[in-house]
Amino acid sequence: MTDFGQRLQDGAVLLLDGATGTELERRGADMNDNAWCALATLSAPDLLRTVHEDYIRAGADVVTANTYASSRLMLEAAGCAERTGEVVSKAVEIALRARDGIRTGRDVAVAGSLSHMNPLKEGTDGRERRRFAAAHYAKQAFEEMAGLLAEAGCDLIILEMMYDPDLAPMAVEAATATGLPVWVGYSARRDDAGTLSAFSRLDVPFADALAQIPAGGAQAAGIMHTSVNDTPDALAALGKAWSGPVMVYPEAGYFEMPHWQFVDVIDPDDFVGLCQDWIDAGVQIVGGCCGIGIDHIEALGRHLGRI
Repeated sequence: MTDFGQRLQDGAVLLLDGATGTELERRGADMNDNAWCALATLSAPDLLRTVHEDYIRAGADVVTANTYASSRLMLEAAGCAERTGEVVSKAVEIALRARDGIRTGRDVAVAGSLSHMNPLKEGTDGRERRRFAAAHYAKQAFEEMAGLLAEAGCDLIILEMMYDPDLAPMAVEAATATGLPVWVGYSARRDDAGTLSAFSRLDVPFADALAQIPAGGAQAAGIMHTSVNDTPDALAALGKAWSGPVMVYPEAGYFEMPHWQFVDVIDPDDFVGLCQDWIDAGVQIVGGCCGIGIDHIEALGRHLGRI
């Protein structure tokens, strides 16, 4: 990953993969009401590997292990806390095997995903704050997760959906303590009044969340799991708080519950156009999350000359 860091410093554009969880669900993997896509690592390992392989063939420079929802906080809610180490290490192993099994002539990195996701409201994709872990337990869970990702062999850690000032700083600290390169992804959405706010903390303006969740020693920071329509304003806010390399991997559409279907997604060509606008504005890492699938990344990969 030293080369990837240097490439960012040299102004290169890197292609991140697209969604893993929604892509697994689209292909028929079982989702868990409490831990979403985490347990698909164990129940559908071959399917997960093909998802990573398809993103690599589509031109991705970085693929993300299926660990977004795999911390002890989530697996405990699913009754599988004792399998945390197994789930995390297996997810990274699958991503590494996918990377090492395909020869593209390009260097491809494997990122470990670390979020501060907490148990969901049953049958929804919404957070239920009364089920959130106490601060000291959450801190331990983030430290455990970061350590497991590093031990399993990730090239870097991506902190995904950082938006909660009560939780995110602990996750950032845990990730940077591993010594691995860290990329921080912040998430925003509009409240009922149209104010850009922290994703599931609509009581916190997004600019305030950025101030309370500093990226610290991160190698890159950016906007993720934020509507393509809200991403420009979120990037403008980020630009006032961060001066290093910037990444964008938005969502497009919305979950149709209770089956975790992501619908009303953006056309791949339209997505490529938006990404090029962001690249023209100085963004160096582009990709997608929920709703952005293989077709979107392949179209972007062709546009960027990866294929």
